[in-house]
Amino acid sequence: MAVENPKILTKNYGVANSWTLDVYKSRGGYESLKKALEMSREQIVNEVKAANLRGRGGAGFPAGMKWSFLKPNPPKPNYLVINADEGEPGTFKDRTLMELDPHRCIEGCMIAAWALDVHAVYIYVRCELVKSIHRLQQAVNEAKKAGILGKKLLDKDFELDIVIHPGAGAYICGEETSLLNSLEGKRGEPRLKPPFPAIAGAFGAPTIVNNLETIATIPTVIEMTGEGFSKLSKLHHLKDGGVRLYGVSGHVKKPGVYEAPVGITLRELIFDLGGGMRDGRTLKGVIPGGSSTPVLREDELVNAPDEKSPLHPWHGKSVIDVPMGVDTIRGVGSMLGTCCAIVMDDTTDMVRAAENLMMFYKHESCGQCTPCREGTGWMYKLCRKIAQGEATKEDLANLYDVANNIMGNTICALGDGAAMPMLGFLQKYREEFESRVKSGKTVAAKPASKDPHAHAH
Repeated sequence: MAVENPKILTKNYGVANSWTLDVYKSRGGYESLKKALEMSREQIVNEVKAANLRGRGGAGFPAGMKWSFLKPNPPKPNYLVINADEGEPGTFKDRTLMELDPHRCIEGCMIAAWALDVHAVYIYVRCELVKSIHRLQQAVNEAKKAGILGKKLLDKDFELDIVIHPGAGAYICGEETSLLNSLEGKRGEPRLKPPFPAIAGAFGAPTIVNNLETIATIPTVIEMTGEGFSKLSKLHHLKDGGVRLYGVSGHVKKPGVYEAPVGITLRELIFDLGGGMRDGRTLKGVIPGGSSTPVLREDELVNAPDEKSPLHPWHGKSVIDVPMGVDTIRGVGSMLGTCCAIVMDDTTDMVRAAENLMMFYKHESCGQCTPCREGTGWMYKLCRKIAQGEATKEDLANLYDVANNIMGNTICALGDGAAMPMLGFLQKYREEFESRVKSGKTVAAKPASKDPHAHAH
């Protein structure tokens, strides 16, 4: 059965000039803002809670709960900061919203600002996303010119300014406190927590940091009510609600960004939305949610996990048939992350794949924490040595130890985000690493199957 395609977040994709105010309004844009301005702030927060909207940036924290952390009548002004840095390798969903439907993003910011009593919103966008920055700024300018944004929100006496802030191309600034430091003009490196941003965030004031897709979903939550949105999910019962954007890249026939209910399976993402494997190739592994999430290998994608807990309703299914949700994917040893899967077929050299990822993390470590600063560089050098066929068994053992010693020993999650995929590759594709150490050659790729539909079905 084909995957349900609700076309809610993406309803304006493919529409001519979808990024302009006239087109957005003609298709129902800013009607949710009108509705929200007639609601109390508590009502809006409660709707977001009822939506079971889990953060779309990777951590999966409930958005409504995060919003409720702001205390009423703070001594300093509240701020809303939108994380649109999107620097995770394999992740490319948020830029489609910014480029194709920027007014949806701006309307979400307006509703959130009204609900949280925020008068200044900062959208922090990765500087390489030039078109995204331009489209968002154009949307802000159009909204101001139309009297939707500025001294008033529509007809409400509520002054609001939305600032589009280009980042400086640093992956570390995808971490919320590094982003806040960068926003303030400081070095992009993480802060110790506590205090958390809701207590002392941007400019030392209470701040909510939301992912771009999370905030772009808010108009839909208001339009169809929180409960109505939540019920669109296949994991509504697990408090993981709604629809979301899925990315799929790598060795599939139709890479791209797709909208689907929360809880579709990896099988549906790869073989239905993604069009299946390239002709004659078979599935070797998949990174389910951006480069920092542990890889799942071929035999895991075929065999059922050994888990009998009632908390695992997918018991008896292969990993590839596990619903893609924040808690469900965690239950099979990986993470949902940004929900953008990287698919690898049987031609992939996993040693080289690991080397490539470690080169990225070495380059992007901010250097504040010694385990990450030294460990990412060490992992890259060892991976490169193994890939070139120059390593010893001791090097392989050291690589495992270095990755383990990074885990849990850094201020932010970048260290873990580098170590987890490294440990995943070592554990799931150990034979390839050992073969390269022993002979200097990787495990040979399987010949192409004569059956173009060969895969994990």
